[in-house]
Amino acid sequence: MLPELVEAYYNPNMGLVTHLQYPVQREEEAEEEQESNSLPPQLPPRHFLADAKESETKTSEQATKALSDTYLMRLQHIDLSALSEEHQLAIQEYFRTSICLDAEQVQNGNPNLPGLKKLITAVCKNLNCEISRVLPALEIFHRALDQQLSPGIGPKQILVDSGQSISYRLEQLSKLLYSIEDKAKSSVFEAVGYDGGHRKSLIPIVSFEVKQESLGISTKMFLKVDVESGKLFFKKSKDGPEDKYFVHNKILQLVKSQKMHAKLIIVVETEKEKILRKEFVFDDTKKREGFCQLLQQMKNKHSEKPEPDMITVFVGTWNMGNAGPPPNIDSWFHCKGLGKTRDDTADHIPHDVYVIGTQEDPLGEREWSDTVKNALRKITNISFKQVATHTLWNIRIIVLAKPEHENRISHVFSDSVKTGIANTLGNKGAVGVSFMFNGTSFGFVNSHLTSGSEKKLRRNQNYVSILRFLNLGDKKLNPFDITHRFTHLIWLGDLNYRVELPSSDAENIVTKIKQQQYQDLLSRDQLCMERNDGKVFLHFEEEEITFPPTYRFERDTRDKYAYTKAKATGTKYNLPSWCDRVLRKSYPLVHVVCQAYGCTNDIMTSDHSPVFASFEVGVASQFVSKQDPNSAPQGGIQIMNCVAILLTKSKTRFFIEFHSSCLEKTVKTSEGDNTEQSDGSIKVWFGNKVELTPIISDPDYLLEQHILICVKSTDSDESYGEGCVALRAAQFCYREFQITLTHQGEKTGTLTGGIQLRTSEFKPTEKLYDFIKIERDDAAPSKGKVGDKSVVTPAHDISNPNYMGVSVKSGNVSDRGWSYSMTPRNVCGGAPGCKESKKPCYDVGVRSPTTMNYTTNEDEKLSEMLDNPLYGSRAKSHCQAKDQGHPQPDRLTPAIDGDLNHPPLLVPRNRSFTASENRPQPQTPVGLHPPGQKKPVIPSRSEAGMAPNRPPLPTKSRPEPQTPKPRDYRDTSEFPGKQRVPTRLSPLPPHKDMHSEHPKTGRPVN
Repeated sequence: MLPELVEAYYNPNMGLVTHLQYPVQREEEAEEEQESNSLPPQLPPRHFLADAKESETKTSEQATKALSDTYLMRLQHIDLSALSEEHQLAIQEYFRTSICLDAEQVQNGNPNLPGLKKLITAVCKNLNCEISRVLPALEIFHRALDQQLSPGIGPKQILVDSGQSISYRLEQLSKLLYSIEDKAKSSVFEAVGYDGGHRKSLIPIVSFEVKQESLGISTKMFLKVDVESGKLFFKKSKDGPEDKYFVHNKILQLVKSQKMHAKLIIVVETEKEKILRKEFVFDDTKKREGFCQLLQQMKNKHSEKPEPDMITVFVGTWNMGNAGPPPNIDSWFHCKGLGKTRDDTADHIPHDVYVIGTQEDPLGEREWSDTVKNALRKITNISFKQVATHTLWNIRIIVLAKPEHENRISHVFSDSVKTGIANTLGNKGAVGVSFMFNGTSFGFVNSHLTSGSEKKLRRNQNYVSILRFLNLGDKKLNPFDITHRFTHLIWLGDLNYRVELPSSDAENIVTKIKQQQYQDLLSRDQLCMERNDGKVFLHFEEEEITFPPTYRFERDTRDKYAYTKAKATGTKYNLPSWCDRVLRKSYPLVHVVCQAYGCTNDIMTSDHSPVFASFEVGVASQFVSKQDPNSAPQGGIQIMNCVAILLTKSKTRFFIEFHSSCLEKTVKTSEGDNTEQSDGSIKVWFGNKVELTPIISDPDYLLEQHILICVKSTDSDESYGEGCVALRAAQFCYREFQITLTHQGEKTGTLTGGIQLRTSEFKPTEKLYDFIKIERDDAAPSKGKVGDKSVVTPAHDISNPNYMGVSVKSGNVSDRGWSYSMTPRNVCGGAPGCKESKKPCYDVGVRSPTTMNYTTNEDEKLSEMLDNPLYGSRAKSHCQAKDQGHPQPDRLTPAIDGDLNHPPLLVPRNRSFTASENRPQPQTPVGLHPPGQKKPVIPSRSEAGMAPNRPPLPTKSRPEPQTPKPRDYRDTSEFPGKQRVPTRLSPLPPHKDMHSEHPKTGRPVN
């Protein structure tokens, strides 16, 4: 090949088809260009400077004039003799003036090109008249042919051999019109620098009426939020002058009150670098949430970070009932209607990603996609980019994203699974889409399961089939099903689970719905009951349902349920039910908050109401280490003392396989030692410590990563259970964990062990989602001088639930499949990998449904808190558990060194409950340490908050961890002061954690 190229080079035209018609300028300053190429590629801009507007305007005017001249010149070189004079003039007029007007419209945020539409309408005027005359006849003819001759068999498409047939010419005409529109938009958008509308997607100024209390006197005030300029104004009257304002970087924190749901504390920094806490009370909780979302949007818009660390995701599901949508479906995307909805002030805040799932969708793929895009463009003034779409018969999923995220989304996959009759028909089944958003993986599944109140078991089988056969995500994770392949998996659709009550109770059900007594009906909801039994959606979460059943309505009204249906076999009852649902499952210790979950009440073309959900999700960036790879110390991950309890009677031997994108390679352990249990299960002890080598040792990178664990048999390489461990749990010291092993949606056992993270010193990067915290109102008042930065103020009991395993209240199910526990000081100090064994380790405040910390002395003073704005507090707190009777230390009992038969065992903790909720207390296991060996030292009161004179606790041989009520994400939080963040991982003082009572809206889990 090379000799041929050399020979061609010596030919007259140097191997080209013809000689060069224009001279080619030599590239100059090659050295400077070479240096610039070594820099990372420029990322899409996230904000734009105001002082550049004038130059942009001049540049766009010049570009528009050049565009017009270019097209007029092209038109002069084209033969127009075939066109009528009227059409010639119309096209010339468009290129001369109308294209400039279209460009001006685009600059003002209107991407619809009205001039182009006017031209096409004029050119196709006669065609429109002809189509109007012919189309009714064709529609009637099509309707006659569309009557099915037998069930399940539709009319076949008739192929036309003649290339000049009417249908062919119409198809070509349609393609031509689409192409003309796309190319015209592309040229105009490119000429004026318009990249989809997100630059012109302006959020208007919003004012909030609030009350501020001072010396017991309530004063009315107004807070004005200007997202675009990045300012928050404080005003005494709505139309009066601004008293003062704070720029976005001087607004340090928003602290929500836990007891008063309309109260908010705004922490700001003055010009003299003093810290002020301003307390306000909003009209209601929704107003407060809307204000917080606007402030968060402001911080995000003016952030100097090149990549976002938080995005919002809209998820919608709608069974369209084989009917087209109404002209207006804005309320769906606005999250307006019934249930947990967004405030009006948040209407102009667009989501970053929109995921829309439909069932019984009669529209074509492009038609429905254009409908959704046009609706979003009208609402947000943004032309969203289509990430993926996948259709299985009438089941469809569409994923759209902001144009600015186009380069951040990669590894897009889609797939479908049929679960209809004999798993061969696609009238029931699922479609799915997965992708990476920078360093975070997302999976979305839209399913339509078997209908019928009595077919609950068939629906369960549909779910398992989808888990087994839906092929999404990283293909290297073959041992894991889709519930373990993604950082966030969101499952939506018409799941068809019904309210399991006799048909004779139909009227009583309707009465309860009108009275909004949803909890009585949800207790008989099939999906909730099956999840409680662990049969489907194991470890998934669902936001609390506060909206009425979405099926089965009479069409064109939402006031009446049509729960009877006449069939040839008799009357069939479809009791009002929550068929349409959104559930999610995320990796441990990641930030995800449900902001909205409800249904619309104004879209009535189907017998189902559309359901919406909105999530605030933390995302990891594509990490580039700031450390010199040659000088940076090699990081390490140690996993030790692993013990698996497998629910199997197999005689095979087992080993553990560790997978992660942060590891250089997949790591396997040696064979474990099996011990048969009396209940028929097998206990496998993996005694060796496993060292995992990450590809990047930077702590900022490692704390975002997770290790996937798979227990396999040695003889067949078959998986007997999978789980996930978060590296963030071991941020400060050795941490013990317990995870539930699952395989294809079923629980197959448990795995306990310890994890130690070895990294370099670092200062954690503040995340956008740590901007909003929750404060307990019973915290001790501040004793420092307000506003003086030099005074370290005592801790208010404020913390952030992002990494605490705190569950959003969700139906009746709270088991997340994992828990982390802090080891006692003396155990952690000597644990392998701890940097300083004599110094206490710092509990990051990781809380889970089975592990909680208590403090036993209510008279202790709150310690001064050196806050970490990201991951926890070292504050001592008042005891909340004195009514519990016997509070216990929250830990795993450590194994004695060298004793392979006594691995760490979980000592379960019970949650605190209100006085009206009597809960049995957990018991401490005995017999965990063999005679003749020392028991672990019980930490003193100063170390673990245990009073030395506590009475002995009742004992039990091996307690099972209790399943407490899921905690509301608003439960607790942490507020960073202006102190410096600690720069080391382990040598930090101990703390005592505070356990709050459950919010009033919650209810215990049985």
